[in-house]
Amino acid sequence: MDIKKEKIPMILSIGTANPEKSYTQEEIYKISGYKSKKIESIFLNSSIAKRHMFFTEEDPVPNENLDQLHRRYKKGSISIGTEAVRRCLKNARVEAKEIDFIIATSCTGYLCPGLSSIMVKEFQMRENIQRTDIQGMGCAGALPSIQRAYDHIRAYPEHKVLLLCVEICSAAYYLNGSMETIIGNAICGDGAAAMLISNGSSDSGQRILGFQSEVDSEFLDSVGLCYENGRLKIILGKEIQKLAGPSVNKAVKELIGRNGLEKKDIKHWVIHPGGRNVIENIREELGLKEEDIRHSKLILSNYGNMSSPTVIFVLEETIKCGNPKKGDYGVMIALGPGLAAETALLQW
Repeated sequence: MDIKKEKIPMILSIGTANPEKSYTQEEIYKISGYKSKKIESIFLNSSIAKRHMFFTEEDPVPNENLDQLHRRYKKGSISIGTEAVRRCLKNARVEAKEIDFIIATSCTGYLCPGLSSIMVKEFQMRENIQRTDIQGMGCAGALPSIQRAYDHIRAYPEHKVLLLCVEICSAAYYLNGSMETIIGNAICGDGAAAMLISNGSSDSGQRILGFQSEVDSEFLDSVGLCYENGRLKIILGKEIQKLAGPSVNKAVKELIGRNGLEKKDIKHWVIHPGGRNVIENIREELGLKEEDIRHSKLILSNYGNMSSPTVIFVLEETIKCGNPKKGDYGVMIALGPGLAAETALLQW
């Protein structure tokens, strides 16, 4: 079959959003209440210039109670989630009532009804729209969401699917002096990304050619979020920095090999910037050049690690500034709880 003529699921539009105010690393360090030169050095040597946060200097950080954190998550996720969806639909010139299925992904808070239902009301979508909310996928959440959209389009070829990844990491901070929480507080930011997926021809968007996951349950407890004293606390084992590359490499080899490709055929590497050392470990394991990870490093510098939406920010940057040409292949990569490496093969 000539896949150039076949209509297959494609990414037709992306919209991203952040809280209006951004903060330098020095500002966030001071707001966090730390009083340690060592911790300050971690903040200032993270390869991050600024992060967007859904709070102001007047908020009682770091002495907020659970209700205040939940209110921030709800208000922030609806605010930037709505803006990301609005931009995505506008870019695609698609009306909200044309959407047949909406997927909402988040891990930094909990809402019931979920964000999918809230977006249906915010945009007055159809009453018969299908909805799914995905929780607990962490930084890897975007790729399983894209795969659910892909599966839906395969089952319902005429449908349009909207997915939204939104995280308010500023509602999920924890202060206890441990290195994993210090690093989490030093790198995580707030952001939202929406994506429209539908069947299309090869003349527009990015074709979705396949997916590959690599789950290593031996390290189930090495990365994620847990509840401690009623608050979300990041789990970030130091072994993740070295495990990231091998897990990703195994998934990538299977993904591209199954599609008759080699690493040299991939022109665009869309890698979730989990942190400076994680990006470097993946780069070395895949044998990539510094320029191959430039978009990931730029997003990390300007936004930090926003968890699930971050890899979509990297894809948006790649589309805008990576000079992709028709026929180019790209691989999306994200690492999350499980321990799971999630990948997707795209073609322009």
